[in-house]
Amino acid sequence: MFKALLGAAVVVILAALAKTRNYYIAGLVPLFPTFALIAHYIVGKGRSLEDLKTTIVFGMWSIIPYFIYLVTLYVMVDRMRLEASLAVAAVAWLIAATALVSIWIRIHG
Repeated sequence: MFKALLGAAVVVILAALAKTRNYYIAGLVPLFPTFALIAHYIVGKGRSLEDLKTTIVFGMWSIIPYFIYLVTLYVMVDRMRLEASLAVAAVAWLIAATALVSIWIRIHG
């Protein structure tokens, strides 16, 4: 129930920000590290400090798939409908995230 309310609150905040003069701030709100805080707490409490640091470094690299999503969306919105652009960008994120995990496992596995 709490998660649903939190999600609804974020959507309301995003909708409100999108209507303001500073509408672009709506792109920052989803990047608040809610899930990262939870993940880092769980890893930090249940595993070694070195494992937590590894998780943090992997999180730093995870910015790459998100950047690829944003670049793809930026390029595609001029070429396709918004919904199709979002879908293509999401697929680009998925491909980049899969590549990141595969490379990470090869290097660190």
